Amino acid sequence: MTNYDKFTTDEFQNKINTIVSDLSDKDSIFKLSEIYDKSSDNEHIKIIEKHLSLLMKPYKNGSIGLAQINPIAGDIEYNAKKVVKYIIHAQNIGLDMVVFPELILMGYPIEDTIDRHPIIVEENVKWLKQIAKITTSTTAVVGFVEPRKYDHLTGKKYYNSVAILKDGKIQQIVRKSLLPTYSEFNDYRYIEPSPVVGCQPAITLGNFNKDNVQNCSKTTVVNGRKYGISICEDCWNNKEFFNDTILYSKDPIEELSKENPDVFINCSASPTRAKKEQLKHNMLSFISEKYSVPIVYVNQVGAIDNSSFDGSSRVFDKNGKLLARAKSFKEQFLIVNPEKDLGKIYPLTKGLEKTLTEQKIYTLEYEPDLERTYKTIIQGIRDYFNKTGFKRAVLGLSGGLDSTVCAVLLADAIGAENVFGVSMPSKITSSASKNDAALLAQNLKINFTEASIKDMVETTNNCLQKLFSTVEKSWDCRYKQSFTMDNIQARSRAMFLWGISNEFERCLPIATSDKSELYMGYATINGDMSGGFAPIADVPKTKLFALARWLNENREVKNAIPEAIILKKPGAELAINPKTGKPLIAEDALMPYEFLDEIIWRIENKKEHYSDMVNSEFLYEKKNTVTRETKLEWLDKFYRRMSTALYKWSILPPSVIVDSRSINKYDYKQPITSSRINYKGLDESEIEKKILALL
Repeated sequence: MTNYDKFTTDEFQNKINTIVSDLSDKDSIFKLSEIYDKSSDNEHIKIIEKHLSLLMKPYKNGSIGLAQINPIAGDIEYNAKKVVKYIIHAQNIGLDMVVFPELILMGYPIEDTIDRHPIIVEENVKWLKQIAKITTSTTAVVGFVEPRKYDHLTGKKYYNSVAILKDGKIQQIVRKSLLPTYSEFNDYRYIEPSPVVGCQPAITLGNFNKDNVQNCSKTTVVNGRKYGISICEDCWNNKEFFNDTILYSKDPIEELSKENPDVFINCSASPTRAKKEQLKHNMLSFISEKYSVPIVYVNQVGAIDNSSFDGSSRVFDKNGKLLARAKSFKEQFLIVNPEKDLGKIYPLTKGLEKTLTEQKIYTLEYEPDLERTYKTIIQGIRDYFNKTGFKRAVLGLSGGLDSTVCAVLLADAIGAENVFGVSMPSKITSSASKNDAALLAQNLKINFTEASIKDMVETTNNCLQKLFSTVEKSWDCRYKQSFTMDNIQARSRAMFLWGISNEFERCLPIATSDKSELYMGYATINGDMSGGFAPIADVPKTKLFALARWLNENREVKNAIPEAIILKKPGAELAINPKTGKPLIAEDALMPYEFLDEIIWRIENKKEHYSDMVNSEFLYEKKNTVTRETKLEWLDKFYRRMSTALYKWSILPPSVIVDSRSINKYDYKQPITSSRINYKGLDESEIEKKILALL
């Protein structure tokens, strides 16, 4: 990859001249834009903009810049400076418009911060008004949080809005009509739905409600073209596409279409999830084809806490054909012109193209989603560290799959030099596990040491046994067999990691629990669940195995993960299995992971219940003989353990949402005290008997 910043101004000018002369006008536009995205030298940027302004002349009318930005939630100055940078760039090269993602000045999601600290809403409006003053003939569409006229009104205090800026002024305001309140979205908690679709005059800024709706055009006109502007969810409610299973009574796109716009524009902040690309691609294509109107979709990129945004902004032409698509998981300024067929289609993460027409079935063929999974988590880690000020990570390296994959992801996200792996053997830790951990660290070039927990475990156990004897004098309910020693080991390891974190600046300990084991409560509070971030908490075990192999094949350094780790049956090496005399294997305590992960998938994706699963064939059963008694035993164990694991989910550290559905507390909420739910259900005759017994 060429580092253009290292060239002198003259050398850079010559390089750009060569590029422009060797490529077509269209290709030159995109090549120069790619160089612009990587440039920090002001003189170089001026040279790029001079050439782009000449190249854009045939494409100017109807041209749009898609400003795919990675904001920091609440850092309005940081976000605003990025907005200004791209507005100036768009003006310098002569674009008609530049469009930004939803709520870009504030950063999405901002959650309850705007309610608790309304000053930041005031600040984002101040910045918006000053940004408007720098605009010239290029129209800028900028997302922000708008205060709502609240005196004597019911409802929420704010709107999710975009401002249309031009000629030094705020020209119009568009407000979001449909507010998602499901999964990780909680918009209606603090945002009021707009009573009207489309544009309202600038004079309504901060002083708008259903009683002062202005009778004006829903679309905005730029250089003779009409643009119908919507915000994220406003385009996700087409009853034909969703087969009438819609959430809202109105469809903003349908309303905008009545004014015959030349182009639809949608400003979004839409996080990535498994299978979401398929839905988004097909839905946007359907809308543009249905109304014979191109649609321009501009999406946020970057991660904010649990949500990772893939960018992948795009344009579909009036026939529903993909015309342009920005890079995934990268900031980018992409120039398009739907009218003149100007656009470049950058590839999705490898494999996703294969899934665009895929049916919703359970499969262990994870390959099409592994690069997206990798980039989602990498971005989640990197942005969490960068945006919170952390720099270093410390984690336990057990020689097992979970900590291994976490170590690889951390090394790739924040740099191997900033990762410290600690092998913390107990008296039952195998030499193979210690050797595997050391070899992994060597292959990754991360920092590594071994620190035995034997003395800490013995000392803690001795202290606890004395304490237990005292407690037992008052309580006669001591377990005959407990997991206390298992937990002492896990928590001793966490003590080491937190100690390092407390002693060395900007260092965060990592929780290594995976989704399968979290569902089953097979993770220790203040043990492997303990940390400041949980990279793989939304990745099931079977997918982790596939991801480990993918990492070995696709990273620059091949086969960094020792094969022995991938072949090893998972187990925490906390206790000895009395039947085998060897460390307990997780599947012996739980069930086969292939079966377990399909239960999770069926619940999350198809909302199946106990009886559905008893009477249907699992993928695991196609390859293995499973008696009905065993299947019932596994299902009973799953529901029993899941219902008692709810409190553990509630204290899980921040983690990246990866799957289409999750137990991440931002995505799924269930009362901890609902652990007595009867997941099997009763038929009416059984309920009748229970009621009669009460009479």
